[in-house]
Amino acid sequence: MYIYEYERITNELTGWGFDGNRYETEAYKTVIDKRAAEGWRYVGFIPAVQRGTGHIEEMDLIFEMEQNKD
Repeated sequence: MYIYEYERITNELTGWGFDGNRYETEAYKTVIDKRAAEGWRYVGFIPAVQRGTGHIEEMDLIFEMEQNKD
């Protein structure tokens, strides 16, 4: 059986351009590396807060770990 944990990260508005807003995050790299060192496996993400334009402002990173069958 697997157990799951979720960690929310935020995408920051970094600028404006002719093609619209620009959102970026570097936080996911640190979070995924930290969780991997703890034995978690990254399995995906779910948009948690989204603007009407479709830009994702916050997302939940999903991690899983196999639970001991002892």
